[in-house]
Amino acid sequence: MLSRVANNLIWLDRYMERGSGILSLLKVNYYANQDSPELFSWTPVIKNFTAFDNEYYTEDALECIDFMVFNTNNSNSILNIVTKARENARSVQEHISRELWLCVNNYYLYLTDKNLRKRLKEEDPVQFLEDLRKHHLIYNGTSDITQERGTSYYFMNVGKFLERVNLIADFTSLKLQEIGKTSDSLEKSFYWKNLLLSIGGYQFYLKTHKSTFNQDHVITMVFQDKLFPRSVYYCVNKLSRHITRLIETNELEKKNLEFLIGKLESSIKYTTIENINEQGLNNFIHSIKEDISNISTNINAVYNSNN
Repeated sequence: MLSRVANNLIWLDRYMERGSGILSLLKVNYYANQDSPELFSWTPVIKNFTAFDNEYYTEDALECIDFMVFNTNNSNSILNIVTKARENARSVQEHISRELWLCVNNYYLYLTDKNLRKRLKEEDPVQFLEDLRKHHLIYNGTSDITQERGTSYYFMNVGKFLERVNLIADFTSLKLQEIGKTSDSLEKSFYWKNLLLSIGGYQFYLKTHKSTFNQDHVITMVFQDKLFPRSVYYCVNKLSRHITRLIETNELEKKNLEFLIGKLESSIKYTTIENINEQGLNNFIHSIKEDISNISTNINAVYNSNN
């Protein structure tokens, strides 16, 4: 497969995964901000996703959502993300199912409808965000049932799980910044609950640990759980499987890839909560992001060297 095609497939799923994560974060923060605006500010959310674009600031919920969804000067606005996903999908139409292309294209047309922006001001913002999130759920479902299990599928999933690990790490770091500002255990539990809601792990956590938001339990689930599809370990394990399939089909060369992904998978799996606390969760997250960055760079170098 040409490096251009592989790159477009990876970024198609990276953009769609990023959009889904941002919408989830906006929805959860809106709920939390309505109840406790002094705890759940919009500033960290904006700063985390616009740091390299501008110094936009607002504590008005609707203005923030509008900025994060529609503003074309924000590279991580949903409109920009979906536009870039559509451009990638259009350039590789022969490698993805027709249903998947229509899914992305229909989402783009939905976002660019001139009446959509008015709905945000006139209707329930939560329902507005949920309607956008449904397009990402439809995309994932369409990909799962219509995309043949081959090279294109593997590259797309590499992109999805690379991005998901980054999002989990970023969301956790975001909450750690807020947790570091308070010594109140109840406030800390609010932040941990907010994190779980943002990554879709709240109900799964309650099934295991009831209503107590213990820091060690949350960290273990978010980073090491084998069954939770948005834990870092689960994502890295899936990433390893898809990279292995690409190596087996000679689409990627081994080089350092197997070592890098194996090292990351083992370090997450066998690091105890005591080790994590000893080195500091921020340092643990930083090392994971470094390893993911190295894997991404290595993948890019490998498939570019093959063309």
